[in-house]
Amino acid sequence: MSEEKKKKKSFTIISDDSTDGHGGFGGGSISLENMSSIIVDPEEDKAYVDMDAMHARSNIERRVKYLDDRNEVPEPRLYWIVWVTVERGEQGPYYAGVGASELLVDKKNKRAFKSMAEHVGNMEKSLKGKIIVEHMDEKSKSILKDFLENFEEGDLWENSTEELKNSLA
Repeated sequence: MSEEKKKKKSFTIISDDSTDGHGGFGGGSISLENMSSIIVDPEEDKAYVDMDAMHARSNIERRVKYLDDRNEVPEPRLYWIVWVTVERGEQGPYYAGVGASELLVDKKNKRAFKSMAEHVGNMEKSLKGKIIVEHMDEKSKSILKDFLENFEEGDLWENSTEELKNSLA
């Protein structure tokens, strides 16, 4: 597997202390070192890591105008951006927090809707080790479960909590 492919499948985005220990600007900011963003596309039956979603720059989010009302997106296609936090426990690394957020995109009409409050809230909950997936449809949950269960890096799924496994069952 090429180095580029390995990098794209990783579950981290930032390494080291961004403040470099000085405590000045950026001191007290949230570290996203152990968080990754996964796009779940139920129409295509797939899920994939897309680190650009961390900054609202994933391919599905580009070149669309965000609207405040979901009803103004004429032909919406449902996606989920899932914020996944990985921690290290006694057994090794595991999925500690998972927060799914809805994204509706109409590429043809260049319109989209997402609740920024939901995305930020679920990102924060994921960082705090919460599992927020109950609002996902069953098909999307199944796609997410298969992706997390079969991810290539170690025993992340096996080491994860029963709460996560039951939430996606």
